[in-house]
Amino acid sequence: MQTVLISGGGIAGPVLAHWLRHHGFAPTVVERAPDLRAGGQAVDIRGTALEVVRRMGLLERASSVRTRMRGMSVLDADGQEVHRSTESTFSSGRLDSEDIELLREDLVRMVHEHTRTDVEYLFGDSITALDEDESGVRVGFAHGPSRTFDLVVGADGLHSTVRRLAFGPEEGFSHHLGSYLSVFGAENFLGLEDWQMWLRDDDTGFGIMPVRDNTELRIAFGFESGPLAVDPRDGDALRRLAVERLGSMRWEGDRLARAAREAPDFYCDAMAQIRMDQWSRGRVTLLGDAGYCPSPLSGQGTSLALVGAHVLADCLAQDLGDHRAAYARYEERMRPFVTVNQALATENPGGPASEESVEYAKNAISLSS
Repeated sequence: MQTVLISGGGIAGPVLAHWLRHHGFAPTVVERAPDLRAGGQAVDIRGTALEVVRRMGLLERASSVRTRMRGMSVLDADGQEVHRSTESTFSSGRLDSEDIELLREDLVRMVHEHTRTDVEYLFGDSITALDEDESGVRVGFAHGPSRTFDLVVGADGLHSTVRRLAFGPEEGFSHHLGSYLSVFGAENFLGLEDWQMWLRDDDTGFGIMPVRDNTELRIAFGFESGPLAVDPRDGDALRRLAVERLGSMRWEGDRLARAAREAPDFYCDAMAQIRMDQWSRGRVTLLGDAGYCPSPLSGQGTSLALVGAHVLADCLAQDLGDHRAAYARYEERMRPFVTVNQALATENPGGPASEESVEYAKNAISLSS
């Protein structure tokens, strides 16, 4: 039974672990955080990714916790409504679509609960070294003892440690898209009821949606900026930047800034894409944002993670014992899908992609080879 170490306990890693276990592999997931990460924005399961979730037996459960928006308002910088829609929202698209929008933390939790009895999880640890030879990969950990695995998969996000160790510095693969995004929760101080609000004020803007039966808000705040000289893991520095920008907004700036300052789930990072000529090197490969982050601007990051996990596991099962052939097949099948989805974030900078582009991108791959 081949052993596979997966770095990253978000969505891509545990979904891959499920499919690897299904195919007879022995997966281990290592996650830097001490427990499942709470917070985060609403994410979308679209097109082909819905079939992946259905095959996992989680479609009904995912549907039961989906967001239930009635529509959205678009506001000017002074908070005056300039547009409203009861047909679609910027976060999820058409409200009559079969696609599922749900909170990231809900999807992470249900996938973990679905896999925890069959998959080894190592929380509160991280990879520090990869030493490959003909028999496997000797992996060094920050806290636990070194172990050897047949294969290693980096599913550890935009700032992937596995990618850095196996391929080199992030600067060679990350492409900044001109802005930063912060996401955080707050009490529903606006009294929203299944209704989103979106506002643009010069080079800043936000989207706000109520969650948890309208008891909480999830706030996605963005501001235009070139790459900042800030360590992406320095949450305090990024929080200060976001609080300052929020405080300068004309409508609800003070309350939004205070919410960002106090939020225990505050997150902020650059809008960026990862573009690589190859996702595999030796026994190591990359999955999801680590290898081909499309950025939140695409709305397809979660779907790429779900489909990529299924495809990678399928390729490894077909080419059992030959990881080189499996990784080559994985890249051949996934790269066209990645390319059209990354284009969603760049075809119309500053605005949503066309409905035609989104519909094509959602289904531009088959789960069977």
